[in-house]
Amino acid sequence: MIDFNLSLRTKDVNVLTEAIRTRYRYNRITPTEGATQLLCSAAVDLFSQGHRTPEELATLLIARFESPHSLKINATTSAAHH
Repeated sequence: MIDFNLSLRTKDVNVLTEAIRTRYRYNRITPTEGATQLLCSAAVDLFSQGHRTPEELATLLIARFESPHSLKINATTSAAHH
């Protein structure tokens, strides 16, 4: 029988989710798909660097994305490059 250790994965996802929710509550903003993707990517990166608690991750996300405007994505689309 294969043990994928799903409880650990679920726990990790819960830690990341709580940190991202806290980040949104900090500025009282409504989540958007783009901002959520940005925060998820940053949270996973921080988590892989060893930051493992929701509090620590939220603090780092708040510091990295200080204002709601910092969550806006201004990247050009791939169609603009062709």
